[in-house]
Amino acid sequence: MEIVEVADIPHSTYYYWEKRLHQVDKYGEVKEEIKEIYHEHKGRYGYRRIAKELEKRGFHHNPKTRNHLMNEMGLKCLVRMKKYRAYKGNVGKIAPNLLNRDFSAQKINQKWVTDVTEFHLFGEKRYHSPVLDLCNGEIIAYTVMKRPVYKLVGDMLEQAIERIQPEDQIILHSDQG
Repeated sequence: MEIVEVADIPHSTYYYWEKRLHQVDKYGEVKEEIKEIYHEHKGRYGYRRIAKELEKRGFHHNPKTRNHLMNEMGLKCLVRMKKYRAYKGNVGKIAPNLLNRDFSAQKINQKWVTDVTEFHLFGEKRYHSPVLDLCNGEIIAYTVMKRPVYKLVGDMLEQAIERIQPEDQIILHSDQG
């Protein structure tokens, strides 16, 4: 019992932990079943679906216990985020292609181009919507948001419209996605 004296712990504490180390895990069977269900469904099942599967297999436990066991084993639902796809085919009116791949301009505020770009920054997605003047390559206006919603393009267009002079006749070209 030198270890007890060196560690300066009570004898009862030592015997308590020694007994617990040799005890059979009372949730061992449930843990195995949870792990099996989780991997069977490739990590797509969260605690609710796993709970239903456990019920079907005859395991009836408190929801907090199931959740605690999953957290203890480090099992979380790996929800697949839907990938942003701007192009949806022929939706709405198709504007005529006035540029015809002529991406040069002789004067400022003659031809503008725009698009929405998805990029990753610090593990998060961001969506960037700029307007570029083809004469000098200047960014006329831009917005950056976490989601590709109408406000992204709407705010960018409002910024760009402020730059227009009464005599300007601008062609705004996008990929219509």
